[in-house]
This record gives sequence, structure tokens and C-alpha cells, in this order.
Amino acid sequence: MNTSAHSSAPRNGARWLTQALEAEGVHTLFGYPGGTIMPFYDALVDSGLKHILVRHEQGAALAANGYARASGQVGVCVATSGPGASNLVTGIADAMLDSVPMVCITGQVATPLLGTDAFQELDVFGLTLPIVKHSWLVRSVDDLPRVVAEAFRIAREGRPGPVLIDLPKDVQIADATHLPAHMPATISPPPAPQATAIDDAVAAIAAAEKPVIYAGGGVALGDAVDDFRAFVEASAIPTVLTLRGLGALPAQHPHYLGMLGMHGTRAANMAVQESDLLVVVGARFDDRATGKLNEFAPFARVIHIDADAYEISKLRTADIAVPGNVGTALRALTGAVAAPAAQAAWRKRCAGHRERFAARYDAPGKHIYAPALLKRLSELAPADAIIACDVGQHQMWVAQHCRFNHPRNHLTSGALGTMGFGLPAAMGAQFACPDRTVVLVSGDGSFMMNVQELATIGRCRLPVKIVLLDNSSLGMVRQWQELFFAERYSEIDLSDNPDFAALAQVFGIPATRIEARDDVEGGLAALLAQPGPALLHVAIDARANVWPLVPPNNANSTMLESNPAHQSQEFPNAIPA
Repeated sequence: MNTSAHSSAPRNGARWLTQALEAEGVHTLFGYPGGTIMPFYDALVDSGLKHILVRHEQGAALAANGYARASGQVGVCVATSGPGASNLVTGIADAMLDSVPMVCITGQVATPLLGTDAFQELDVFGLTLPIVKHSWLVRSVDDLPRVVAEAFRIAREGRPGPVLIDLPKDVQIADATHLPAHMPATISPPPAPQATAIDDAVAAIAAAEKPVIYAGGGVALGDAVDDFRAFVEASAIPTVLTLRGLGALPAQHPHYLGMLGMHGTRAANMAVQESDLLVVVGARFDDRATGKLNEFAPFARVIHIDADAYEISKLRTADIAVPGNVGTALRALTGAVAAPAAQAAWRKRCAGHRERFAARYDAPGKHIYAPALLKRLSELAPADAIIACDVGQHQMWVAQHCRFNHPRNHLTSGALGTMGFGLPAAMGAQFACPDRTVVLVSGDGSFMMNVQELATIGRCRLPVKIVLLDNSSLGMVRQWQELFFAERYSEIDLSDNPDFAALAQVFGIPATRIEARDDVEGGLAALLAQPGPALLHVAIDARANVWPLVPPNNANSTMLESNPAHQSQEFPNAIPA
């Protein structure tokens, strides 16, 4: 907060907006100033808001995205018109596809100039229409109270997501002394599920011989983690989770079989494929989870519980649809279900598969084995540590080998798969949770996408711990080219990477590099012990692949544990069937 002479200036639209943001509970926002948003930045000087200056607008959107994911609160980002606004687009799209609540504020040219191709004019309203829940081009200062209240309500309500407020410069400087103090809108909770649907679900669960719970990101979005765990305990049904659902059950829970899908566990995929009933909770039958959709869980009836009624029967017809409040539905089921003795053999079979096909960490060779390193990182970090990651092989290794006790502790770009997500998302999470340990696991390809945000971390002395896995290649693309493109490698060579440890040190961030397995324990311990930001640069084998893998357009029962053409060179993560 600043108590300069400007604080006595008449209240204009920009000053009213800063006060409205504070009334909505906003404490921190991320942005980058420019011409058309300058009145808002002038108003920030006298506000109680904490603005974080990022080094690229994409960093602002992804930091707000990470802030919202970690906290469950609305993330806010700000940019100027034209290229500033267009640089937000990837972060907004990421939030839309992963249901992350955000309010994005962009400057715009003055209303008389709209449609004239004025300097840095861009139709941001039209540009973002497919990737927001709602958007507004504010043409009068008198519209601000309605727009801001609606923006935060829509971002939070139902299935969360991003919204956009495009704010012309003349609206920001217009007189707002007549506007009332901002009042947040009331949020309507999702409707309660119908009793008949609950009764049908209870009967189906009791009649099933091989039920499986398949849960996703909707468990956390519905603030239903505790209700979900109680339901699993009461029903004793074997459970699988999606990438966005990880943490809904503790990793060592006796009924948990692991992540399902393309890089899921064999135990999880086998259970789903054999099941006669899927109890789907807050999941959307994503293609990376289902594999070949018409061969997914071929013998199973489907109970689908989701707050978003439009997801039910969108891809797989639900035999029993349970739209509405996820927590309410789970509590109703928990009070009515039991663990039938007839399902005991099924539970034992699933538990046996979990043990038989558990991941192994005794990989041959001299290179640092990334899955073993990440498993150890997860063991050494505090139980409530937040782990953010980027996109690629390391993202899947994190999902497979790190242990999460809550979905909000795992920040990953699920539906959009945004390279460059991790560093700004970790920044946002650290601002949201300043007393928690925040770790970024990144790959050399993704890290370079938003490497400039090391400057933000250095300036703010954010204690983010960075584990950078460097295989000098675009690892996931290389793996697919190896397996599915006859080893015709094209544009995946990153052998000219910079010295990442030296690069971090330029930004004032302590950094070390390790290359040998014997250095893993000490390197991780030293990283986590640093009081401020730190980077651990880890050299790994460029030939390492992520296993298991369901090939594209295959059923989840078709799981590769190694490259059939190079089996002698591969390390299987699980004992072959």
C-alpha cells in the first residue's frame, strides 16, 4: 500500500476496480503494465493489493492459474491490450480446460477508437470467446459493479473456469464517485442429486461383482475430498484416479490401484477393463484415460456423478446419471452402501495385481533413474508439499512416482498439456501458500518456455525448489518417434542446452548439477534444505522412456512395458504378465 498524494484524487473507474477486487477477497494478482492498462496500474499504487510483476504475460496467466489451483481461490491476472492480452491466451485456455477459476483483466483502447485498428487494439473479446466461461467488453463505468460481481460469481460457481473483463482506457479514467461500494454476488451451490438416482446407484453397487471407482478432478473442484475418502472406506471398492484426481486418495491407501490410462498402472487398467460397474466421480472419460473409447470397460455399467450435468453421457452413456453436488451425492452413498462379502474375491484380486505389478526402482545402468529420484523427492519433501510440473516425460514420472495427499498438492496441466506451465504455476502456488514447500519438477524443453520467470523468483526470493531433469531432448516426442515413427527422429535434439545451474545463478538462485546416482540423496536433501529458491540440475539418460504405455488408439489392456524392438535395452517398470 502507498499513501502518496494520489490517494486523495477523485475515485475513477480504475480506483473503484481495485477496491472491488479487495472486496472480492483478492490479495495477490499477477501482471505486466502497458499503455491501455496504465490507469489501473496507477490505482494500484494506493491500493492494498499485492501485484507481482512477471516477465511475460503468459507467466502472469499461468501464475494466476497455479495460485488458483493450489488455493482453491480465484486467480487474477492483468495485461495491457494487443500483444499483452494475446500473450495471456494460453494460460486462459489452460484454465478453461482444467476448470480453474480465474478473472483476467485486460486494458483496451478507448471506446471511440474501438474498431479503428488503433495502436495495440485487438478484439480480445472475440479472441477469447471459446476459452472463457464468459467475457465482457465494458463500455461504461456504470457497468462496472454488475460486471465485476458477475465475473467473480461465474468464475467460482458450478464448474469453475476463467472469465475476461476487457476494460477500455476511458472507462478506467471515468468518474466513479457515484458508484456504490462493491458487493460480491451470492454463489449458488450445485443442486442436490435426486433421491431416485441415489437409490439406483446404491442398488447397482450392491448387485455388482467387480465394481471400480474411477475418480477425477471433480472431486477436488467440488471440495469433496473428505466425502470421497469416506465413500471409498465404506464401500471398499477398488479405486483408480485420473491425472487430475491424484491425491484424492493417499497413495498407500489399501483400495487404491493407481492412475489409469495411457501411462497408468497395469493394476488400475486391468481392474477397469474387467469391471462390471464403474462408479465415475468427477471424471470426464478423457481419451488419455480411456484409450480406445469403444473398448473401454467393455463389461461395465456406468454410474456417473458430476456437478456438470453436460459431462454425463457426453462420451460414454451413463446407465445411472447422478448430476449435482458431488459431496452431497457421496455422503448419501456412504450412508447406504456396505462392502458386500460377494465382492471380497474381487478386492483380493485387485490388491494382488497392485502388489504384483508395483513399480520397480532397481533400474540397470549408471545414469540417474528419474522415477527413483522422484520417488525419493516425494519421500524427503514434507507431506503437504506442493509439486508442480511441466509437460512431457517428467510429467508422467511425477504422476507415477510422487505421492500426493491432496489433489491441490499436484499442479499439472492436464487437458491442454501446456509446456512452460510449471515455473509460473509454482510461483503462483508459493504466493498462495507462503508457508508450504513448493517444488517444481521440469524438463529441459518445458523449462526454456518460460525461463524468464527465474527473474521473478529471484526478485521476490520465492523459496521455490526446482528439480530440472535434463535429457538434452524433447523426451516425449522422441519416445513417440522411437515407438510409432520408425525411429525417424525429427527436431528433438536439445544438446545445445545452456548450463542451467549457471543460468539460475545469474538470476541469484543457488544451483548445483548432479550426474551420478550416488549424488541423488545429497542433492535432493541440499535442495530442500535451502531457505530460499534453489535449482537442482539433473542429467538423465536421453534414451529413457516412460513405461507403461498404452499405444494410441488401443484399448487400455494393451500396455507396453518396453520397446518391442529394443527389449534388451529397456527397463520394465513392472513384472511382465
